[in-house]
Parts: sequence; structure tokens; C-alpha cells
Amino acid sequence: MNVVGYIRVSTQGQARDGYSLKYQEDEIKAYCEEQGMNLIHIFRDEGISGAKLNEEALEIDRVGLQEMLAHLSSVQIQYVVVLNTSRLWRSDIVKVLIQRELRKYGCDIKSIEQPSYSIHQKDPNDFLVNGLMELLDQYQRLEIALKLTKGRNKKAKEGGYAGGRATFGYQKKKGEKELTIHNGQAEVVKRVFALKEVYKRMSLSKLAEELNNEGYTTTLGKSFTKVQVKRILDRQSFYQGVYTYGNIQANGKHEAIISNMT
Repeated sequence: MNVVGYIRVSTQGQARDGYSLKYQEDEIKAYCEEQGMNLIHIFRDEGISGAKLNEEALEIDRVGLQEMLAHLSSVQIQYVVVLNTSRLWRSDIVKVLIQRELRKYGCDIKSIEQPSYSIHQKDPNDFLVNGLMELLDQYQRLEIALKLTKGRNKKAKEGGYAGGRATFGYQKKKGEKELTIHNGQAEVVKRVFALKEVYKRMSLSKLAEELNNEGYTTTLGKSFTKVQVKRILDRQSFYQGVYTYGNIQANGKHEAIISNMT
């Protein structure tokens, strides 16, 4: 049975409880040897409070603990051995966060001073805190999505590029805020609308065939299909310099590829 140990002392805790790192380490080693457990490693945090939490990111700010959780993600470990669960947490929020991670990796806790403890025990406090945190997670996701939507709508109303994959014929260069014309693709766009203007009844398949015969290729260097031709034709207003985002339509900041007369 593969296990890892975890030891921690805080400035206050070390003085009050007398749980020195050396004492905790010796106890864990002796316990694992007695129980026939294969102790892989002992992770440690010194001078860090068990309740230290990055509330904005909902993360526990402890290097040793983070290293241990990273280890669990790559190696199958059955138990985390501690002298007492107070070494892992002192608040219900931190407790729920740690238990979530351990469950994710199929790992439980062995507490030397609490022999019957398991993260799978039913605790009303855990249920309440976990439910509140899930609601908070949902709220934060919705809040972020709302902020992004507001920002994109504002930019779209100004005719700016509001995100997403660049339309064929344009490119979004790193460090630049707006779309610029991709000369090679723009040539294809112009040719599609030129053909459609001359041969108004030409089918999409025939248009794609003509592009291929003339040596034009897609972004991936492949032959055009009627679906790709339709996408170009459907974006006529965009190629004329009009930016549309949802229900918003404005004069785009991007340069037009074709004229409004097309």
C-alpha cells in the first residue's frame, strides 16, 4: 500500500500544541512501518497557518500541500498519513477543498490520532459548506461570463473585433487589437464574389470547382467545398466592412475586402 505523509507547523500551533516537524515525521514513519505501509515521501509546510486560503481563487496557499496534491495526480496513492487532521486544515472551507482534491485522486486520510477518520464519513457541516461553495463557483462563472459579454458587446457597438476565430480573409496578429486583411485569403474572397456576380445562377458546387481549377486552396491547403463557399457568401456584409455580433451591427474597424456594390 503506497502512502505519503504530510506534516505542518504554524508559528502559533507549534508553541500551543508542541507538534514539531520532527515529532510528526517520526510518528508517521513509525506508524507506517508498524502498519506495513510503503511511505513514498513526507511533504511539509513550516510556519504556515492551516487556514491560509486564497479566497479569490479558492486555493490553499501552501507549497508543501500543493506539491503533495500534484504528486497524487501522477502517482496512485491510497492514503495521506498525518498525525492529526488539524495538520491539514483548521477551517471547514479548507477541509472541503482538500477533501475534494483527495476524492478526485481516489485517496483517503489516515490520522494517527483519529484512527476511525475517513473523508467518506458523512458530516452535515461538510454538506453545507460544499453546497455553498458550489453555488459560489457557479456565481463566479456567471459573473465572469457577464463581464466578458458586456465587454464584447461594448467593443462590437464600436465596430471592434469582439473575439472568436478570425473570419476567412482576415487574420488576428499577436499584440494587435483588430483584424487585418490576409492577402492570400482575401484574393479568394474577391474571386468568389466576382464569379457570383457574373454567373448568378452558378451552384455552390460549381463555384468551389472553379476555385479549385484556378488553383485556390483553403486555410489548410485543401480543395474548396460548397460548404466553405457558402460560408464566404453568407458573410458578404462583413466583407463589405459591417461588423455583426449577435443583435449588434455597426461599421467595422476592419478594412473591407469587397465594395458595397458587389
